[in-house]
Amino acid sequence: MTGRPDDPAPNPHATEAQVQAALADNKLAQVLYHDWEAETYDDKWSISYDERCIAYARGRFDAVAPNARLPYERALELGCGTGFFLLNLMQSGIAKSGSVTDLSPGMVRVATRNAEHLGLDVDGRVADAETIPYDDETFDLVVGHAVLHHIPDVELALKECLRVLKPGGRFVFAGEPTTIGNIYARRLGQVTWKVTTEVTKLPFLQGWRRPQEELDESSRAAALEAVVDLHTFDPAELEAMATRAGAVGVRAETEEFAAALWGWPVRTFEAAVPAEKLTWRYRLTMYRAWLGLSWLDENVIRRLVPRRFFYNAMLTGVKPGASGK
Repeated sequence: MTGRPDDPAPNPHATEAQVQAALADNKLAQVLYHDWEAETYDDKWSISYDERCIAYARGRFDAVAPNARLPYERALELGCGTGFFLLNLMQSGIAKSGSVTDLSPGMVRVATRNAEHLGLDVDGRVADAETIPYDDETFDLVVGHAVLHHIPDVELALKECLRVLKPGGRFVFAGEPTTIGNIYARRLGQVTWKVTTEVTKLPFLQGWRRPQEELDESSRAAALEAVVDLHTFDPAELEAMATRAGAVGVRAETEEFAAALWGWPVRTFEAAVPAEKLTWRYRLTMYRAWLGLSWLDENVIRRLVPRRFFYNAMLTGVKPGASGK
Protein backbone atom coordinates (compact mmCIF):
# COMPACT_ATOMS: atom_id res chain seq x y z
CA MET A 1 0.00 0.00 0.00
CA THR A 2 2.82 2.36 -0.76
CA GLY A 3 4.27 4.12 -3.76
CA ARG A 4 7.05 2.53 -5.76
CA PRO A 5 10.53 2.83 -4.21
CA ASP A 6 11.92 4.34 -7.41
CA ASP A 7 9.37 7.18 -7.43
CA PRO A 8 10.83 10.67 -6.87
CA ALA A 9 10.68 12.12 -3.36
CA PRO A 10 8.16 14.89 -2.52
CA ASN A 11 9.40 18.49 -2.50
CA PRO A 12 7.00 20.37 -0.19
CA HIS A 13 9.14 23.52 0.17
CA ALA A 14 9.96 24.88 -3.27
CA THR A 15 12.58 27.61 -3.44
CA GLU A 16 11.86 30.96 -5.05
CA ALA A 17 14.08 29.92 -7.98
CA GLN A 18 12.06 26.73 -8.47
CA VAL A 19 8.81 28.69 -8.37
CA GLN A 20 10.10 31.07 -11.01
CA ALA A 21 11.20 28.15 -13.19
CA ALA A 22 7.78 26.55 -12.77
CA LEU A 23 6.06 29.61 -14.21
CA ALA A 24 7.49 28.56 -17.57
CA ASP A 25 7.21 24.78 -17.06
CA ASN A 26 3.64 23.64 -16.45
CA LYS A 27 4.39 20.12 -15.32
CA LEU A 28 7.04 21.33 -12.87
CA ALA A 29 4.41 23.76 -11.58
CA GLN A 30 1.97 20.87 -11.14
CA VAL A 31 4.50 18.93 -9.07
CA LEU A 32 5.63 21.85 -6.90
CA TYR A 33 2.12 23.15 -6.24
CA HIS A 34 0.64 19.78 -5.33
CA ASP A 35 3.67 18.69 -3.29
CA TRP A 36 3.29 21.97 -1.37
CA GLU A 37 -0.41 21.24 -0.73
CA ALA A 38 -0.25 17.49 -0.07
CA GLU A 39 0.03 17.35 3.72
CA THR A 40 -2.60 20.06 4.33
CA TYR A 41 -4.93 19.42 1.39
CA ASP A 42 -7.52 17.36 3.29
CA ASP A 43 -7.85 20.04 5.96
CA LYS A 44 -7.97 22.86 3.40
CA TRP A 45 -10.88 21.32 1.52
CA SER A 46 -12.59 19.65 4.52
CA ILE A 47 -11.93 16.20 3.03
CA SER A 48 -12.68 13.19 5.19
CA TYR A 49 -13.07 9.46 4.73
CA ASP A 50 -16.25 9.04 6.74
CA GLU A 51 -19.92 8.91 5.79
CA ARG A 52 -20.02 12.59 4.80
CA CYS A 53 -17.48 12.30 1.99
CA ILE A 54 -18.35 8.70 1.16
CA ALA A 55 -21.87 9.90 0.39
CA TYR A 56 -20.53 12.88 -1.57
CA ALA A 57 -18.20 10.79 -3.75
CA ARG A 58 -20.84 8.11 -4.36
CA GLY A 59 -23.38 10.80 -5.19
CA ARG A 60 -21.12 12.22 -7.90
CA PHE A 61 -20.59 8.76 -9.39
CA ASP A 62 -24.29 7.88 -9.35
CA ALA A 63 -25.26 11.26 -10.82
CA VAL A 64 -23.37 10.59 -14.04
CA ALA A 65 -23.35 6.76 -14.15
CA PRO A 66 -26.56 5.70 -12.36
CA ASN A 67 -26.90 2.32 -14.06
CA ALA A 68 -23.36 0.98 -13.53
CA ARG A 69 -23.24 -2.64 -12.39
CA LEU A 70 -21.18 -2.85 -9.22
CA PRO A 71 -18.69 -3.58 -7.89
CA TYR A 72 -15.79 -3.14 -10.30
CA GLU A 73 -12.85 -5.43 -9.67
CA ARG A 74 -9.97 -2.98 -10.11
CA ALA A 75 -10.06 0.80 -10.43
CA LEU A 76 -7.48 3.45 -11.27
CA GLU A 77 -7.57 7.07 -10.11
CA LEU A 78 -5.78 9.69 -12.20
CA GLY A 79 -4.54 12.79 -10.42
CA CYS A 80 -5.51 11.19 -7.14
CA GLY A 81 -4.53 14.02 -4.84
CA THR A 82 -4.92 12.62 -1.34
CA GLY A 83 -7.13 9.79 -2.63
CA PHE A 84 -10.43 11.50 -1.83
CA PHE A 85 -12.43 10.18 -4.77
CA LEU A 86 -11.26 6.60 -5.19
CA LEU A 87 -10.89 5.79 -1.48
CA ASN A 88 -14.37 7.03 -0.68
CA LEU A 89 -15.81 5.28 -3.73
CA MET A 90 -14.18 2.04 -2.64
CA GLN A 91 -15.66 2.45 0.83
CA SER A 92 -19.07 2.85 -0.80
CA GLY A 93 -18.69 -0.45 -2.70
CA ILE A 94 -17.77 0.86 -6.15
CA ALA A 95 -14.53 -1.15 -6.51
CA LYS A 96 -12.72 -3.95 -4.70
CA SER A 97 -9.11 -2.83 -5.29
CA GLY A 98 -7.39 0.15 -6.79
CA SER A 99 -4.34 2.07 -7.90
CA VAL A 100 -3.74 5.78 -7.33
CA THR A 101 -1.56 7.94 -9.58
CA ASP A 102 -0.51 11.57 -9.54
CA LEU A 103 2.24 13.71 -11.02
CA SER A 104 2.99 14.84 -7.44
CA PRO A 105 5.02 12.42 -5.29
CA GLY A 106 3.66 14.15 -2.19
CA MET A 107 0.09 13.44 -3.17
CA VAL A 108 0.80 9.78 -3.96
CA ARG A 109 2.45 9.40 -0.55
CA VAL A 110 -0.54 10.91 1.27
CA ALA A 111 -3.08 8.94 -0.79
CA THR A 112 -1.42 5.58 -0.15
CA ARG A 113 -1.04 6.45 3.53
CA ASN A 114 -4.75 7.26 3.71
CA ALA A 115 -5.57 3.96 1.99
CA GLU A 116 -3.43 2.05 4.47
CA HIS A 117 -5.16 3.72 7.42
CA LEU A 118 -8.52 2.73 5.93
CA GLY A 119 -7.43 -0.86 5.29
CA LEU A 120 -8.05 -0.61 1.53
CA ASP A 121 -6.26 -2.65 -1.13
CA VAL A 122 -4.57 0.23 -2.97
CA ASP A 123 -1.13 0.81 -4.50
CA GLY A 124 0.28 4.03 -5.90
CA ARG A 125 2.62 5.37 -8.57
CA VAL A 126 3.90 8.76 -9.61
CA ALA A 127 2.53 9.03 -13.13
CA ASP A 128 1.62 11.40 -15.94
CA ALA A 129 -2.01 11.13 -17.09
CA GLU A 130 -0.92 11.60 -20.71
CA THR A 131 1.29 8.48 -20.55
CA ILE A 132 -0.31 6.16 -18.00
CA PRO A 133 2.32 3.57 -16.94
CA TYR A 134 0.04 0.50 -17.03
CA ASP A 135 -0.53 -2.16 -19.68
CA ASP A 136 -3.49 -2.21 -22.05
CA GLU A 137 -6.75 -3.52 -20.58
CA THR A 138 -5.58 -3.48 -16.96
CA PHE A 139 -8.53 -1.78 -15.23
CA ASP A 140 -12.29 -2.10 -15.08
CA LEU A 141 -12.84 1.51 -14.01
CA VAL A 142 -10.88 4.78 -14.24
CA VAL A 143 -11.92 7.73 -12.08
CA GLY A 144 -10.71 11.22 -11.31
CA HIS A 145 -11.87 14.27 -9.38
CA ALA A 146 -10.82 17.82 -10.30
CA VAL A 147 -8.00 16.49 -12.49
CA LEU A 148 -8.87 17.03 -16.17
CA HIS A 149 -8.47 20.79 -15.90
CA HIS A 150 -4.82 20.27 -14.86
CA ILE A 151 -3.88 18.09 -17.87
CA PRO A 152 -2.36 19.85 -20.91
CA ASP A 153 -3.83 17.43 -23.48
CA VAL A 154 -7.16 16.25 -22.09
CA GLU A 155 -8.16 14.28 -25.17
CA LEU A 156 -4.87 12.35 -25.08
CA ALA A 157 -5.47 11.54 -21.41
CA LEU A 158 -8.95 10.23 -22.23
CA LYS A 159 -7.45 8.05 -24.97
CA GLU A 160 -4.99 6.71 -22.39
CA CYS A 161 -7.88 5.95 -20.05
CA LEU A 162 -9.56 3.93 -22.79
CA ARG A 163 -6.30 2.12 -23.53
CA VAL A 164 -5.84 0.88 -19.95
CA LEU A 165 -9.53 0.00 -19.57
CA LYS A 166 -10.81 -3.45 -20.39
CA PRO A 167 -13.50 -3.61 -23.12
CA GLY A 168 -16.71 -2.42 -21.56
CA GLY A 169 -14.83 -0.59 -18.81
CA ARG A 170 -15.94 2.86 -17.75
CA PHE A 171 -14.33 6.18 -16.85
CA VAL A 172 -15.96 8.70 -14.49
CA PHE A 173 -14.58 12.19 -13.87
CA ALA A 174 -16.15 14.75 -11.55
CA GLY A 175 -15.34 18.13 -10.02
CA GLU A 176 -14.30 19.82 -13.27
CA PRO A 177 -14.90 23.61 -13.51
CA THR A 178 -17.25 24.87 -16.18
CA THR A 179 -16.18 27.95 -18.11
CA ILE A 180 -18.98 30.15 -16.79
CA GLY A 181 -18.86 28.73 -13.27
CA ASN A 182 -15.14 29.32 -13.02
CA ILE A 183 -15.59 33.04 -13.74
CA TYR A 184 -17.91 33.70 -10.81
CA ALA A 185 -16.18 31.25 -8.45
CA ARG A 186 -12.73 32.79 -8.99
CA ARG A 187 -14.04 36.31 -8.56
CA LEU A 188 -15.86 35.43 -5.35
CA GLY A 189 -12.71 33.74 -3.99
CA GLN A 190 -10.47 36.69 -4.84
CA VAL A 191 -12.81 39.24 -3.26
CA THR A 192 -13.29 37.13 -0.13
CA TRP A 193 -9.52 36.65 0.31
CA LYS A 194 -8.81 40.36 -0.08
CA VAL A 195 -11.57 41.45 2.31
CA THR A 196 -10.69 38.85 4.94
CA THR A 197 -6.94 39.53 4.94
CA GLU A 198 -7.51 43.30 5.08
CA VAL A 199 -10.20 43.27 7.78
CA THR A 200 -8.15 41.00 10.05
CA LYS A 201 -5.44 43.67 10.16
CA LEU A 202 -7.70 45.66 12.46
CA PRO A 203 -6.40 45.55 16.07
CA PHE A 204 -9.54 43.99 17.55
CA LEU A 205 -9.58 41.22 14.86
CA GLN A 206 -5.90 40.28 14.78
CA GLY A 207 -6.66 37.06 16.61
CA TRP A 208 -8.45 36.01 13.43
CA ARG A 209 -5.40 36.70 11.26
CA ARG A 210 -3.09 33.92 10.19
CA PRO A 211 0.64 34.61 10.65
CA GLN A 212 2.00 36.75 7.84
CA GLU A 213 4.48 34.07 6.75
CA GLU A 214 1.59 31.64 6.24
CA LEU A 215 -0.34 34.22 4.22
CA ASP A 216 2.77 34.91 2.12
CA GLU A 217 3.21 31.18 1.48
CA SER A 218 -0.43 30.93 0.46
CA SER A 219 0.09 33.78 -1.98
CA ARG A 220 3.10 31.99 -3.50
CA ALA A 221 0.97 28.86 -3.87
CA ALA A 222 -1.79 30.92 -5.47
CA ALA A 223 0.69 32.16 -8.07
CA LEU A 224 1.41 28.55 -9.01
CA GLU A 225 -2.29 27.69 -8.89
CA ALA A 226 -2.88 30.19 -11.68
CA VAL A 227 -0.36 28.19 -13.75
CA VAL A 228 -1.62 24.68 -12.96
CA ASP A 229 -5.30 25.36 -13.69
CA LEU A 230 -5.21 25.02 -17.47
CA HIS A 231 -8.78 24.50 -18.62
CA THR A 232 -12.42 25.18 -18.00
CA PHE A 233 -15.10 23.22 -19.82
CA ASP A 234 -18.39 23.55 -21.58
CA PRO A 235 -20.33 20.30 -20.91
CA ALA A 236 -21.11 19.78 -24.59
CA GLU A 237 -17.44 20.22 -25.49
CA LEU A 238 -16.47 17.65 -22.85
CA GLU A 239 -18.87 15.16 -24.41
CA ALA A 240 -17.44 15.83 -27.87
CA MET A 241 -13.88 15.41 -26.59
CA ALA A 242 -14.67 12.03 -24.99
CA THR A 243 -16.40 10.86 -28.16
CA ARG A 244 -13.40 11.84 -30.30
CA ALA A 245 -11.16 9.92 -27.90
CA GLY A 246 -13.14 6.78 -28.76
CA ALA A 247 -15.63 6.41 -25.91
CA VAL A 248 -19.26 5.35 -26.31
CA GLY A 249 -22.15 6.00 -23.97
CA VAL A 250 -20.70 9.46 -23.29
CA ARG A 251 -22.59 11.71 -20.88
CA ALA A 252 -21.83 14.96 -19.08
CA GLU A 253 -23.77 16.37 -16.13
CA THR A 254 -23.32 19.54 -14.08
CA GLU A 255 -24.05 20.53 -10.49
CA GLU A 256 -23.67 23.38 -7.98
CA PHE A 257 -24.98 26.82 -8.78
CA ALA A 258 -26.36 28.31 -5.56
CA ALA A 259 -24.08 25.91 -3.65
CA ALA A 260 -21.03 27.26 -5.49
CA LEU A 261 -22.02 30.89 -4.95
CA TRP A 262 -22.12 30.06 -1.23
CA GLY A 263 -19.29 27.57 -1.03
CA TRP A 264 -16.46 29.51 -2.67
CA PRO A 265 -16.56 32.49 -0.27
CA VAL A 266 -16.90 30.10 2.69
CA ARG A 267 -13.92 27.96 1.66
CA THR A 268 -11.79 31.03 0.94
CA PHE A 269 -12.64 32.58 4.30
CA GLU A 270 -11.72 29.34 6.05
CA ALA A 271 -8.35 29.25 4.27
CA ALA A 272 -7.60 32.82 5.34
CA VAL A 273 -8.18 32.49 9.09
CA PRO A 274 -6.60 30.25 11.77
CA ALA A 275 -8.15 26.79 11.78
CA GLU A 276 -8.71 26.87 15.55
CA LYS A 277 -11.19 29.72 15.08
CA LEU A 278 -13.51 27.47 13.10
CA THR A 279 -15.54 25.57 15.66
CA TRP A 280 -17.29 22.27 15.15
CA ARG A 281 -20.64 24.08 15.35
CA TYR A 282 -19.53 26.53 12.64
CA ARG A 283 -18.38 23.74 10.33
CA LEU A 284 -21.62 21.80 10.81
CA THR A 285 -23.67 24.91 10.06
CA MET A 286 -21.74 25.60 6.86
CA TYR A 287 -22.10 21.98 5.77
CA ARG A 288 -25.84 21.97 6.38
CA ALA A 289 -26.18 25.21 4.43
CA TRP A 290 -24.28 23.65 1.52
CA LEU A 291 -26.55 20.58 1.63
CA GLY A 292 -29.64 22.78 1.54
CA LEU A 293 -28.38 24.81 -1.40
CA SER A 294 -27.35 21.63 -3.23
CA TRP A 295 -30.91 20.34 -2.78
CA LEU A 296 -32.20 23.65 -4.19
CA ASP A 297 -29.86 23.32 -7.18
CA GLU A 298 -30.93 19.77 -7.93
CA ASN A 299 -34.67 20.14 -7.42
CA VAL A 300 -35.44 23.72 -8.48
CA ILE A 301 -32.60 25.64 -10.15
CA ARG A 302 -31.69 22.79 -12.52
CA ARG A 303 -35.11 23.21 -14.15
CA LEU A 304 -34.57 26.92 -14.72
CA VAL A 305 -30.87 27.40 -15.46
CA PRO A 306 -28.96 25.79 -18.40
CA ARG A 307 -26.35 23.23 -17.35
CA ARG A 308 -23.40 25.30 -18.56
CA PHE A 309 -24.04 27.87 -15.80
CA PHE A 310 -23.44 25.35 -13.01
CA TYR A 311 -19.96 25.19 -11.51
CA ASN A 312 -18.99 21.49 -11.55
CA ALA A 313 -18.99 19.21 -14.59
CA MET A 314 -18.99 15.41 -14.51
CA LEU A 315 -18.18 13.10 -17.42
CA THR A 316 -18.51 9.40 -18.13
CA GLY A 317 -17.86 7.12 -21.09
CA VAL A 318 -17.36 3.44 -21.86
CA LYS A 319 -14.69 1.60 -23.83
CA PRO A 320 -16.28 -0.18 -26.82
CA GLY A 321 -16.35 -3.92 -26.60
CA ALA A 322 -18.04 -6.26 -24.17
CA SER A 323 -21.20 -5.06 -22.45
CA GLY A 324 -20.20 -2.15 -20.23
CA LYS A 325 -20.84 -1.67 -16.56
